[in-house]
Amino acid sequence: MKKRIRMLSAALLSLPLLLSGCTMIPESEALTMNGMYFDTVVQVQAWGATEEIMDHCKELCEYYEGLFSATIDSSEVSKINQAGGETVTVSEETAELINKGVEYGRISGGRFDITIAPASSLWNFTDNRTKQLPVPEELAEAVTHIDYRCIQINGNTITLTDPEAQIDLGGIAKGYIADRLKEYLISEGIEHALIDLGGNMLTLGGRYDGSAFRIGIQQPFAETGTVMAAVSVFDKSVVSSGDYERYFEKDGVIYHHILDPDTGYPVQNDLDQVTIISDESVDGDALSTTCFTLGLEEGMKLIQSMDNIEAVFVTKDGEIHTSSDKIEMDIPE
Repeated sequence: MKKRIRMLSAALLSLPLLLSGCTMIPESEALTMNGMYFDTVVQVQAWGATEEIMDHCKELCEYYEGLFSATIDSSEVSKINQAGGETVTVSEETAELINKGVEYGRISGGRFDITIAPASSLWNFTDNRTKQLPVPEELAEAVTHIDYRCIQINGNTITLTDPEAQIDLGGIAKGYIADRLKEYLISEGIEHALIDLGGNMLTLGGRYDGSAFRIGIQQPFAETGTVMAAVSVFDKSVVSSGDYERYFEKDGVIYHHILDPDTGYPVQNDLDQVTIISDESVDGDALSTTCFTLGLEEGMKLIQSMDNIEAVFVTKDGEIHTSSDKIEMDIPE
């Protein structure tokens, strides 16, 4: 369904709170942690926190990166990928996250698949200067090893029944880590915080003054920071996925990082972007990718079948579609 959206005043366009997550609370009332993990910028703003709390947030990011990163040879995910089908014992957190990935494989009918690594490893979306497409024969071979159903989980042990299969948790790990950061801040008595993992936004409570956090939605293919809409949330996750995030253009064709598990090539459909509003960021992370791969109609059906989850879809014609009228959203003039 389409939703009528009341317009933001022009004055609000200049406020940095929309896309950056700035909360309009004076800097002196918040502590901020910045870091680079999973090849993305991580920022945590917390009101009433101590330096020790913020330092521990960094330690948590480092810890989870050391478990989940497929590019760190010593990580648990890398050990699974290097095991050639042998059983690997992992931490409770890794087993939990992989199990969540398998769950979304089932929910999506395989359109979200954490064994996408054989195909994703053939693409380079970080250096746009290369603009090289995978060798078609290599990509065709890679997709034969993409199947989340080959993952066997028994307690804290993981086995890939296809020795050539590999796991990539990039489509779900940031959300999981954001949830663990929020969980930790709550345990320390923090009531107001904004967690940003490369654009995966997770709020703890509302702003310090009692109002909602306002999270901007990037306009696809526009200059970074160009906001097409802003959602107001309390204690929610806001995660977007789109074809404009990591991509390159070659011979007039845009190749982006959200791959079709059936072909290994970028998903081609009617969408430029999906934003998920949910209680837990791990769900928003997985569902934003899932719904993008499903397309508008099937993605909308999925969201409307779920409880306490809303979505904003942006189609290639620039239209905004929302899953219900519960979303509090404004767009600039």
